[in-house]
Amino acid sequence: MGSYLPTTPDERQEMLKAIGLKELKDLFTADVPESVLLSDSVDLPAGLSEMAVRDKMETIAAKNTVFRRVLRGAGSYDHHIPAIVSTVTSKEEFVTTYTPYQAEISQGVLQSIFEYQTMISELTGMDVSNASIYDGASAAAEAVMMTQTRSRERVYVASTAHPEVIHTIKTYCWGRDVAFEELPQKDGVLDLSALEDLPADTACVYLQQPNFFGLFEDAEKVAELTHKAGAKAIMGVYPISLGICKTPGEMGFDIAVGEGQPLGIPMSWGGPYLGFMTAKKEMMRSLPGRIAGETVDNQGRRAYVLTLQAREQHIRREKASSNVCTNQALCAMTAAVYMAAMGPQGMADVAQLSYEGAHYFADELAKLKGFGRVHKGEFFNEFLTACPMDVHAFEKKMAKKGVLVGLPVDDHLLWCVTEKMDKQAIDEVIALIKEVCGQ
Repeated sequence: MGSYLPTTPDERQEMLKAIGLKELKDLFTADVPESVLLSDSVDLPAGLSEMAVRDKMETIAAKNTVFRRVLRGAGSYDHHIPAIVSTVTSKEEFVTTYTPYQAEISQGVLQSIFEYQTMISELTGMDVSNASIYDGASAAAEAVMMTQTRSRERVYVASTAHPEVIHTIKTYCWGRDVAFEELPQKDGVLDLSALEDLPADTACVYLQQPNFFGLFEDAEKVAELTHKAGAKAIMGVYPISLGICKTPGEMGFDIAVGEGQPLGIPMSWGGPYLGFMTAKKEMMRSLPGRIAGETVDNQGRRAYVLTLQAREQHIRREKASSNVCTNQALCAMTAAVYMAAMGPQGMADVAQLSYEGAHYFADELAKLKGFGRVHKGEFFNEFLTACPMDVHAFEKKMAKKGVLVGLPVDDHLLWCVTEKMDKQAIDEVIALIKEVCGQ
């Protein structure tokens, strides 16, 4: 980074003027609530030493709530990350990893991407993976755009998918003037009858598995009905579940996408995360973003390259189907290191422990008054329950005891259990819930 050239104050002011803004703060006030913006500098006395400043900041930080137990998922999951993951990815030569624009001198980066693509393809049971997308929601939106043709543009999304993913797909469709419709649900899962008479202009159907409520969908039937209508089937999948569940490839899906955060990436207050994208071979040339491939150089030695670049907008901009021209290289490497460290059996163990822990917790909650499950279908490690008191009041009382409860969804709670919650921890939380609810 020694050759990095920063912009001058005059240059920054010129850029702000060009987009109609007066100061840097204006970039944030349009979207960030005024209540969370720091109006002035941190209230610290002048002339403090480094040690005094650190002590003061630690005192302020001590006011934060640090949760001992996390029982919330909904897109960001509290999985254990082996120490080897950060040991590898924090090496100086990896920390600045970015998309390789000069492939011939980026062999190490390209190899790490190639390994990541290989493992993600194996995990999802698909033929090809790209080098990653910004996050799971944008991967889903890019996937529906992959399926667009002149005669097929209509996009259907199961209403049981994550609300933020649905919103992102809807935004992409709005921006490209593509017809978008949500498919109805019944008892927390997709109503399959909605797929029986899809119109001839249907491009794709997007399904999340497990869905937002943690329930297993009848995914194979969804793929079958989608293909019957001549459309493409897309699955958004929780990667940890694939340790013990059927892969999207085995269930007949054309494209599989998802949020890669559970693969060794810290929750980090919401990012940066990793969107993975995989597809069947016949859709390979429609896959957006980077794809690293293996070849040999003019001396017969193994070498890595960026392949299928004719798809990229920097070569055929007028025919580009996507604006994505980069990738989350460091996050992708992190996921690769995590999967390599865990191995197939480790991934299966994490999935099994999460599944068993969630079912034990659900059974224990069911013994308490007012915490019955909302849906009766089979689930992986997330499930929705009622709450015997105001959900936000319950959330605050449990937070004071160091427990982050399930995500409030209307007047219900969406709980999540990972391998970090063993039986002892679950029993401890159940005892605290009894105390808070006066049971």
